[in-house]
Amino acid sequence: QVQLVESGGGLVQAGGSLRLSCVASGRTLSYYAMAWFRQAPGKEREFVGRITWTGGSTSYVDSVKGRFTISRDNAKNTGYLQMNNLKPDDTAIYYCAAGRPVSSRWEYEYWGQGTQVTVSS
Repeated sequence: QVQLVESGGGLVQAGGSLRLSCVASGRTLSYYAMAWFRQAPGKEREFVGRITWTGGSTSYVDSVKGRFTISRDNAKNTGYLQMNNLKPDDTAIYYCAAGRPVSSRWEYEYWGQGTQVTVSS
């Protein structure tokens, strides 16, 4: 029922910036946190960051802290990942996901298909 679609990926030089968007359709995602993950070729999927439904709390993996910013606009059912000072190691397919805390763990029920981010030296 819920569909998530990412956009905004592309090719950028090291030090550049990109903003990814994640639009939800089908129904609203009230009370769901919005998270971002990424996966590089030959690597495991990695958690990037998360924002609560209210936007009152965010969490980031150490490697992107200070460079990436997660935000959301609930009226538009859209989440964002602003990526600054990009590095070649940031190259990956980026996925958005929506989830809730269950039994002290995050459970992500809905996933997008991903958008490619490539950072050149």
